[in-house]
Amino acid sequence: MRRKLVIGNWKMNGNRAANATLLSGILAGLNDFGADCAVCVPAPYLAQCATQLEGSALAWGAQDLSVHASGAYTGEVAAAMLVDFGCRYVLCGHSERRAYHHESNELVAQKTRAALAAGLTPVVCVGETLEQREAGATAAVIGAQLQAVLDVLENSELIKIVVAYEPVWAIGTGKTATPQIAQEAHALLRAQLAAKDAVAAASMQILYGGSMKPENAKELMAQPDIDGGLIGGAALKAADFLGIIQAV
Repeated sequence: MRRKLVIGNWKMNGNRAANATLLSGILAGLNDFGADCAVCVPAPYLAQCATQLEGSALAWGAQDLSVHASGAYTGEVAAAMLVDFGCRYVLCGHSERRAYHHESNELVAQKTRAALAAGLTPVVCVGETLEQREAGATAAVIGAQLQAVLDVLENSELIKIVVAYEPVWAIGTGKTATPQIAQEAHALLRAQLAAKDAVAAASMQILYGGSMKPENAKELMAQPDIDGGLIGGAALKAADFLGIIQAV
């Protein structure tokens, strides 16, 4: 059985005082619920996480990285810098990066490679918009997003990545992705991974990134191909984040 993984994505939220309270609250309620847990935080707060979370069961990571190892790239953050702050995970190709910063499938693949080269676990995000879904292009869109990454990976590297499915069409649109709809997308991704390496695909974690909350987490994670969650808003409240973890 694949171990569940719950990652909180703070997005562009937080300050040092609020972060300290949030992390303390999570640590106070964190027991062995049978899941791996992490938070991906804004880069300025990685040092705070490294200090407050060292030695705990809560891992931490970043929300993005550069494809470059070092050099004249103002504003960029290299993979080695993330490692220097004890990061375990890094998000690659989050839907907001793809939409607002026009990150291509190929760039996301390069970032995935950069993360792996540094020993980080890349969380490769894929997902379709409402327009794409209504056009019946879900399989084509998420398939192309994932395939760009698979094309630059050796079979032996597959098990070193995590995939996260974000139904962009169901976030802030009033539309709802049922557990069954979510499972359909996860099954598509699992089958695509299996076409490259069936053994690795059976062990890989695929997370659901579509507004998972304590109220729906148990039913979502009961689906055969949903191995956890990439949590947005609910990750900013200790009780909600712990409630999702407990749902495992």
